[in-house]
Formats: sequence, C-alpha cells, structure tokens
Amino acid sequence: MAHEFRLLETGFHTAAFNMGLDEALLGSVAEGKSLPTLRFYGWKPPAVSIGYFQGLHEEVDVDACRAAGVDVVRRITGGGAVFHHYEVTYSIVVPLSHQLARPNILDSYRLLLGGIIDGLALLGIEAEFAPINDIVTGGKKISGNAQTRKRGCILQHGTILLDVEVDLMFSLLKVPQEKARGKLIEDVKERVTSVQHFFKNRGQNPIFKFLYEETVAALKQGFASALDLSLVGSSPDEAELAEAQRLADEKFASRHWTELR
Repeated sequence: MAHEFRLLETGFHTAAFNMGLDEALLGSVAEGKSLPTLRFYGWKPPAVSIGYFQGLHEEVDVDACRAAGVDVVRRITGGGAVFHHYEVTYSIVVPLSHQLARPNILDSYRLLLGGIIDGLALLGIEAEFAPINDIVTGGKKISGNAQTRKRGCILQHGTILLDVEVDLMFSLLKVPQEKARGKLIEDVKERVTSVQHFFKNRGQNPIFKFLYEETVAALKQGFASALDLSLVGSSPDEAELAEAQRLADEKFASRHWTELR
C-alpha cells in the first residue's frame, strides 16, 4: 500500500522564509498535525545558505552578497555553503517511526535520493547516488543534499541544479587561498553539471520558468515511484505560515542566528 504524503509546491520566497517554512513543516509532522511532507520551492532573491556548523565570515563574503542583492541564511542542516538561484529545491519530512525512515544516515540518503534519481531519469538524465549525499551524472554533481534529525523526524532538503553559475558563486563565497581561485573555479566547472546542460545538448534552450516546472513535474513522479508515495496536493495552513514567518523574522533573518559560529 502506497505511503500517503502531503505535496506542497510553495513557489519562490526569501531565504529566511524558506528555511522557516521547512522548520515549521518539521514541527507539524512531529506533532502529528500533518502527513509526512514533500515540498518543492525556489528562492527569490537568490541566496547563499551555509551549513549549521559553518562560520559565516569564514565562508561568505557578506558585503559582496549585500551588493549583489543576495540573501544569506544559516540552515538547521549541516553541510557546506550553497548558492541558490537557478535550481529546484525540495524538502522532505518523515517521522523516524515511518516505514521510509532509516536509522543509518547513508541508507537514509540512498533511499530518499532515489526520488531525485527517478525524476531525473524522466528528463532523460541518467544519474546515480554518490555517497554520502550527492547525485551525479556522467561523473558530475547535479544535486547536493543535507539532513537533520530533530523532534523524532528526518528533515532532508537539497537542490537539483537547473543551471550553473560558478563565477558568480565564487564572487560571493570566500576561497581559502585567493591565488587558487581560478583553478578552483575551473575544477568546479569540470565537476558540476545541470539540467540545462542536457537540454542544450538536445538543441533546446528553455527559459527558466519552463525548466523549473518541467523538473518539478518529473521529480513529483520520481519520488512517487521510487518511494511508493501517494501524493496529496495541499498548501501550508495558516498556522504553518504564521510559524514560518515567525521563524523567518526571529531566527533565520536574525544576525544572532546567521553569525552563530
């Protein structure tokens, strides 16, 4: 019997609100007020997110972000700094008591990322799991992911790259050795790819809106098939939206939280 999940497509929001809504949804599932939840979303304006354990000023050129109109936010999940712009972002919240929850982190990633792999296959992109938390195609990274376990639930979120902006990304992030910037940029260009790359190879050059919608549609099918989900289309309720906004204002947009480390 398929696992019933709530499906949310919440559109494009600020970094603080996006992270606030992910945490609000975690609370709803933890308190038994909601089904396990799969959400798709985007970022407006673009943003840099840093992992929970990272130091802001060691990782991000805050002044450059401000000048470029780019949000900066700290996640509640671990991992490295990520530039969010041309991508589809998803989050999934599953109680640890659920059949799809795995106690082992690696097993958990392998299972849940099956949804992305199946979704990319529907776009004609053959991809595979690359431990510990990436998805690669042709040896190049197309998706990075992070996970936390709080309040008896797994919250996992991650990105599926629609296009790659390596030069812009490294104008916003700090490089340990400035002299190595050029080589690092070239290395990343060799190691990272995007959905757009595959469309271009087929002679297509779709606008971002089309690419985003096509990818979300494929990922919905991919998660449903890989995890045997019955997806129930829904929207965040008023309490979740209010909690998301509270968390955005009081936590994720606060200097205290952002400069935590």
